[in-house]
Amino acid sequence: MNILMMTNTYAPIVGGLEKSIQIFTESLRKHGHKVLVVAPEFEGMPEKENKVVRVPAVKDVAHTSFSINLPIPGLASKTIEAFQPDVIHTHHPFFVGDMALRMAGQYNIPLVFTYHTNFEDYTHMLPLDNDGTKQFLIQLSAGFANMADRVIVPSESIRRVLKRRDVKTTTHVVPTGVDVESFGQGSGVSLRKKLGIAHKAFVVGHLGRLSDEKNLDFLMEPLCLFLQKKRKAHVLVIGKGPAEEEMKRYFKRGGVNERVHFPGVLRDQDLIDAYHAMDIFAFASKSETQGMVVTEAMASGLPVVALDAPGVREVVKDKVNGRLLKKENVLAFTDAMEWCCDKEEASFDKLVAAANKTAKDFSIEKCTTKALRVYKQAIHSAHDDKDQKTWDEWVGRIQTEWGLLKNLGQAIQSSIKS
Repeated sequence: MNILMMTNTYAPIVGGLEKSIQIFTESLRKHGHKVLVVAPEFEGMPEKENKVVRVPAVKDVAHTSFSINLPIPGLASKTIEAFQPDVIHTHHPFFVGDMALRMAGQYNIPLVFTYHTNFEDYTHMLPLDNDGTKQFLIQLSAGFANMADRVIVPSESIRRVLKRRDVKTTTHVVPTGVDVESFGQGSGVSLRKKLGIAHKAFVVGHLGRLSDEKNLDFLMEPLCLFLQKKRKAHVLVIGKGPAEEEMKRYFKRGGVNERVHFPGVLRDQDLIDAYHAMDIFAFASKSETQGMVVTEAMASGLPVVALDAPGVREVVKDKVNGRLLKKENVLAFTDAMEWCCDKEEASFDKLVAAANKTAKDFSIEKCTTKALRVYKQAIHSAHDDKDQKTWDEWVGRIQTEWGLLKNLGQAIQSSIKS
């Protein structure tokens, strides 16, 4: 099968969405399928990439790492003719997503759309952050989903969200898979030694982009309180972002900064070893569609303490493989971390075993099989009348352009009403 992956964000950006595309691409290729990735150009992108087409783009939009692709005449036809995709899989509902929809409509190729992101949770990154902008993004994403042949969501929670938003397209739950075997093989000894963390010290870990949408304003409080109560404990924060300096100032005011460590962004085996330097994983984000770091943590043998939220509640089972807290309460979150820390060794080992067992349900092999099933269903249901090919291409092009305009108009109308 020839699969055309299309995305607005890709290497060198490090995030859950980009990691998801890379994981699925590698796994699909291992299964014998051909995958071509189409993405915009970015500052610092790799010089040599395997089967990646870079689209010229405006870089660093609105002082972010985001790029907006430029419409290049003929690029779509050249890509289609050279690669001959059986299915197009887009990971965004705009910019490159529009290009994907046009390709699919013009060439009668089934389009699969993965709803990775609740974009309304990220309007703080935009010049205009208000309810109208949020409603615009909600309507734009839902409308795009209704123009796709199949929709993939990473969790059942998000499927319910799209249903409430009147998405009618057949929707499949396909989480991003985790390489369970690789994440199970790590050692945190060297990182602990480098950071001055004692071998027997209890370490609470966190990983992700350090920014507002991860609910770090809340998470800092229970982490600080936990360290104040547990004088030999440490906190390990993996990642970078605009909230890092404020986090450091907060922990310094709390008198615990010497036991909070920020080694930055880690990749590959260094990342796996960082997970293994932790004892539990703390996660307070409510903006995730899956929370892939939660499954990575469990694959590394870490019980997870998290807030009940979409994409997280499907993974964390309270007092089974961690703690799942229904309400955003500082004392309750602190108590949950203490509950894990104070466990006797045998009881704690049961949490670890349960976390490992949960991770196996999210293995890359199982998730790739599910994704392939979605592709095959999309291809099977697509119309393929070769005698009408030229006519279908023109009709498809007209229908696509009308659909894009209609969706944009409805999104604008919705934002005005709000």
